[in-house]
Amino acid sequence: MPILRTPDERFENLPDYPFTPRYVEVENPDGGSLRMHYLDEGPADATVVLLLHGEPSWSFLYRKMIPVIVAAGYRALAPDYIGFGRSDKLSDPTDYTYARHVGWIAELVVKLDLRAISLFGQDWGGAVGLSVVAREERRFDRLILGNTMLHTLDPELRGQLEWPAYSAESTSVLSESLLDWIVFSQRSRDFRPSRFIDASTLSELPEAVALAYDAPYPDARYLAGARQFPILIPITRSDPGARMNRSTWKALEKFEKPVLTAFSDSDPSTSGWERVFQRRIPGAANQSHATITGAGHFLQEDKGEELANVIVEFISTSTP
Repeated sequence: MPILRTPDERFENLPDYPFTPRYVEVENPDGGSLRMHYLDEGPADATVVLLLHGEPSWSFLYRKMIPVIVAAGYRALAPDYIGFGRSDKLSDPTDYTYARHVGWIAELVVKLDLRAISLFGQDWGGAVGLSVVAREERRFDRLILGNTMLHTLDPELRGQLEWPAYSAESTSVLSESLLDWIVFSQRSRDFRPSRFIDASTLSELPEAVALAYDAPYPDARYLAGARQFPILIPITRSDPGARMNRSTWKALEKFEKPVLTAFSDSDPSTSGWERVFQRRIPGAANQSHATITGAGHFLQEDKGEELANVIVEFISTSTP
C-alpha cells in the first residue's frame, strides 16, 4: 500500500511545540520500512520517561509535560504511532492492527535500546505500552497509568467499570457510549481529531491548538489509522485484542516494580480501570495513587503540568 508522509510545513509554528523531530525506521508489514517520529528531550543518559499517546492524538499532546520532566533532570521520549503525527501513514485501514501497533512501539524501544524506562500511558498508550512491557519487562523500571484500560471482556469485570465492557453467558455487555464512538469513527464524513479531543476535555481548545491536532492529516487518506483504532477495541472475549490483553495481564500480575495510577476525576470512559490496575498488579500495592481533579479524558491537555509533576515525584521517590 502507498505510504503517506505529511508535508513538514504542516508542522510549522505549532503552539508550544518547539521540539526537534527525530525518526527511527520500523518494519512495514508489506515489506521495507516505515518512518516513525518521536520526540527525545533531556539528557541522553538520564532516566527515560516514555510517553505514549492514545486515539486520536499524537505527541503534541505532551507539549505541556515534556518541559516539566526535562527540568527535573529526566529524558522525555514521546513517539507518534504509525498513522499519527509526523510518522508515516498507511492508507488502507486494515494495515493497522493492535498487534502491529504493539510491535512498532516495541521495535522503537529495542532499536533505541531504551532501558530503566518509566512508562506513562494514556488511552491506547496504556494498552499498547503494557503489551510492550509484557514483551520487554526487563527494560521497564516503573509504570504510571492515566485514563487507560486493558479490555478482556471477562465476566469478572462486571460492575467495575463506568462504561461496562464484560461478557455474560455468551453475551457481550457494552456501554452505549463506547459503541457510539466506534460507530462515529466509521460513519462520520467529517472525522477530525480536534473535535473528539475538544469534546473530551474540560477546558476548551484554543483554535491554534485544535488546528495543531488536525495538522498531520491534510485529507481523509491520512486518517485511516486514526479511524481504525476505535474498531480495534475488543468487544467480544474471542477478539484478538482481548486474547492479547489476557496474555499481557498474566505478565502484569507478576510485575512487582512500582506502579502508580494517575486517573482524572472526570473521564467516564476509563473510570473504574484504575481500581482494576491497583488490585491486579502487585507493584501497585501500597502506592500513593493520584487523582487529577478538574480533568477529562485527555488529562495531559487539561492538567498537563500537574500530571507531569506527579510523574516526576513518583520517579524520584520509588525504587524499582
